[in-house]
Amino acid sequence: MRSLPLAGFLYLIALGTALAAPPDASPPADSLERDYSEELPRIPPKSPQEAREAFDVQPGFRIELVAAEPEVVDPVAMAFDENGRLYVVEMRGYSEDGDKRLGRIRLLDDRDGDGRYEHSTVFLDDLSWPTTVTCYDGGIFVGVAPELLYCKDTTGDDRADRVEVVLEGFGRDNVQGLVNNLHWGLDNRIHGATSGNGATIRSTAHPQVDPLTLRGRDFAIEPRTRHVSPTSGGGQHGLSFDRWGYKFVCSNSDHAQLVMFEDRYVARNPYLAAPGARISIASDGRQAEVFRASPVEPWRIVRTRLRVQGIVPGPVEGGGRAAGYFTGATGVCIYRGEAFSESYRGNLFVGDVGGNLVHRKTLTPDGLEQLAHRADPQREFIASSDIWFRPVQMANGPDGALYILDMYREVIEHPMSLPPVIKQHLDLTSGRERGRIWRVVPEDFERPDPPRLGDAAIGELVQALEHPSGWYRDTALRLLYERADRAAVPELDRLAAESNRPEGHVYALAALEGLEALTAEVLLAALDEPHPQVRRHAVRHAESVAEASAPLRSKLYRLVDDPEAIVRYQLAFTLGELPSGRQRNVALAELARQAADDRWMSLAVLSSLADGKGDVLAELARDAKFHDSDAGRKLLAVLAEQIVAQGRDDQVAQLLATLQSLPDAADPVTQAIIQGATRGGDVDPALREQLAAATGGRADALLDELVQQAIATAQDEKQSDEHRADAVRSLQIAGTEHVRELLASLLDHRQPLSVQLAALSTLGRIDQADIPHIVIERLDSMSPKLRGEALEVLFSRPDWLRKTLVAIESGELAPSDIDPSRRTLLLAHPDSEIRQRATISRATKSDRADVVRKYREVLDREGDVPRGRQVFVKSCAACHRLDGEGHEIGPNLATLRNRGAETILVNLLDPSRELDPKFANYVVVTTDGRTLTGVIAEETATSLTLQRGEGAAETVLRVDVEAIRNTQLSLMPEGLEKEIEPAAMADLLAYLMQER
Repeated sequence: MRSLPLAGFLYLIALGTALAAPPDASPPADSLERDYSEELPRIPPKSPQEAREAFDVQPGFRIELVAAEPEVVDPVAMAFDENGRLYVVEMRGYSEDGDKRLGRIRLLDDRDGDGRYEHSTVFLDDLSWPTTVTCYDGGIFVGVAPELLYCKDTTGDDRADRVEVVLEGFGRDNVQGLVNNLHWGLDNRIHGATSGNGATIRSTAHPQVDPLTLRGRDFAIEPRTRHVSPTSGGGQHGLSFDRWGYKFVCSNSDHAQLVMFEDRYVARNPYLAAPGARISIASDGRQAEVFRASPVEPWRIVRTRLRVQGIVPGPVEGGGRAAGYFTGATGVCIYRGEAFSESYRGNLFVGDVGGNLVHRKTLTPDGLEQLAHRADPQREFIASSDIWFRPVQMANGPDGALYILDMYREVIEHPMSLPPVIKQHLDLTSGRERGRIWRVVPEDFERPDPPRLGDAAIGELVQALEHPSGWYRDTALRLLYERADRAAVPELDRLAAESNRPEGHVYALAALEGLEALTAEVLLAALDEPHPQVRRHAVRHAESVAEASAPLRSKLYRLVDDPEAIVRYQLAFTLGELPSGRQRNVALAELARQAADDRWMSLAVLSSLADGKGDVLAELARDAKFHDSDAGRKLLAVLAEQIVAQGRDDQVAQLLATLQSLPDAADPVTQAIIQGATRGGDVDPALREQLAAATGGRADALLDELVQQAIATAQDEKQSDEHRADAVRSLQIAGTEHVRELLASLLDHRQPLSVQLAALSTLGRIDQADIPHIVIERLDSMSPKLRGEALEVLFSRPDWLRKTLVAIESGELAPSDIDPSRRTLLLAHPDSEIRQRATISRATKSDRADVVRKYREVLDREGDVPRGRQVFVKSCAACHRLDGEGHEIGPNLATLRNRGAETILVNLLDPSRELDPKFANYVVVTTDGRTLTGVIAEETATSLTLQRGEGAAETVLRVDVEAIRNTQLSLMPEGLEKEIEPAAMADLLAYLMQER
């Protein structure tokens, strides 16, 4: 057992004194006037040696000190240059002193080769919140929002004398959501994470190019041309590539995420509503359990108590368990070194700065996805008992070790969440003069010679491309790109063909592409390599060569039969880069045929069909086995829908010809195609005539049959709620008076909620003048959940909105029926008449603080769990999922339980008080005049998905978006106290707080 350092012993004594009082003592009452200094002892820092002793490290490993104060302070990012020197970002202005420009870039050097970086120079200073660095061409790129800088020492004094702005426009509203993690990619570009603040960036080298808006996406920059482009991603602080180029990110509590596709691919087909590229992959859940070794800070304990009593606002940190789960995941890193044993290579490491630990996961394939599993049962790879340990970032080093950047701060909380009565006793700058960099190595580790790739000959760099260490491969690839020496081409050709490691093949191909020297001959050989990752990368690289090589194109078409799904998946994307033609489109059809029920493969095929949809539709429609499946008919309907939306005469003609060629016996596939072609609702009469002609008059009959089937299913109470709701949604193709009457009849409180919601959604898509009357007439009888969607319909079209305002003015609707986000929309509406009428009709905003204060007494009540579950199902399941009930739109309540009953109470009654940007309500105006609201659940190059209560969602193509605005308000409406009285609230809290 480790001995407790003196500083830790004194801390425990102070903490015990603060929290325990003699039995006969009466502590002063809590208040905003009370002095809490005695309860908030300052926690002393540890020396580097003491801090090292405080670590509990996985058996078989040891932790070494690389650098510490005064050589480095507040490190948040690092990059090794080609000779092993270390550039470190010092974010001394965290968290409130960004305007003081205290940030610096340090250049550290281990001149005696003992592994300790003893020589330190300030390379660049006078920076406001710098967050990331990477090396390039003898200098560095530095992220310091709102700018990306390029800095270089041209005089040899280890200080930057050349500083230029490369990109402008990164957001900096939130200190914990800044641009971060610049890394060299296998595509010879520098990739970075945009983070939560988003960006509207412009390259200073290309001022004529429109700014690039990034929200939920990352970026990559070509370092030579300075061209910037969007990439898939959207994590908060952390980005890492594995040895094959797969991208991993993390986001605060969602600690392990995988990016499934490249943004550029889906951008090709503007009529493709693509899902989000980033998926959660942790098998133990997003906000998984962790095993910390450090105590809870005193200020958290005091803040929790004050919040429970309502003395200070905000959610409770506690509820019996103040920690034990991910709250600040950061710095995700895939280990790619050679020092650890084989079982550790490819492991995912991620820090939790609030828990003072580093977590480890193993990765296993799961179809085209991956799963991340906890690697260390009932413990962490590294956990420290020192609360100053803040592992903000990790990196693979030249020596094969895992490096950890320890910001070493007494407090790392966001300042806005600290009430003044506590904050006055804390020092958020404490640690500004301290910082550590640690190295994790095996117990038997022997340090290799330092790298000297800066002076390496071309042949040595080529050899380094198959080095077992990922750092060597990445650095050699970068240097070959920088030197642009085509003398390397013959050796790279040989490596691409003869490497003993699959990584060598992959990196040789990447280097050749960087030199613009890839040939069809090299790629043809690579496509026959036994390792699937080599074939996969060869397919991707073929995009720049195949158009000029018939043999290479033929080889690609034959790869539809490749035994590995990852190769076929890449092929489905790559084929979209080739000119549309019969062979290409038949190959895409074959890929779709193989995996119509795989959402990722279908996405890849559709992304490649900016052209050629008609060919693929015809090919698949002739395949009886394909269209006999639900997935097959669904894909045919999507293709038909996109063809009609695109509106190209040649593609529409192919659709009609396909319908004409189908026999009468193929009615199910004909029906699917017609249904897709008419999915937009208001069908052009000319198209309807063409469909009728192409089917020998059967189109109208089939449409009528579809409508009749849908009507019958919608009315049949013996059918499942899901089938009835699907049938109701399909009725938008028939906006007849009879159908509108049916939809109106389904807005009955006796109908299942899902059916009522589907009826509202369908009514909202039928552009008829009487729809507002149908909805308003029934609004009083609707449940609160349904009323929200009803208002969504009423606000979706300007004419309907005017009728809604008339209803408010006449008293048919109450002003309080309008929620805050819609009030914001009305008061900023571009129509002056609507703005004026909205000012007259608007409701008065209630005082949320008073409501919360009145309800605090329920925290002392003992609620009934079974009754609480009923309250949850009735009032919360629209946006939250728990125990198999509800919809996962808002925060995870099982996780929120760990932060206490007060947290839940405040979030229920004052949902916009501490708004997480992920749950902000947006307003989107479409080109056809509709107005939609909701949380942006997914964002891709081609579409936005807005999500609302009860799982209601709307995906809007970017080509159909006129304007978009953040209301700065929560999706969750205010006023829940009108639905849940105090006794029921106590029951709800009891249910939510029970052990699971």
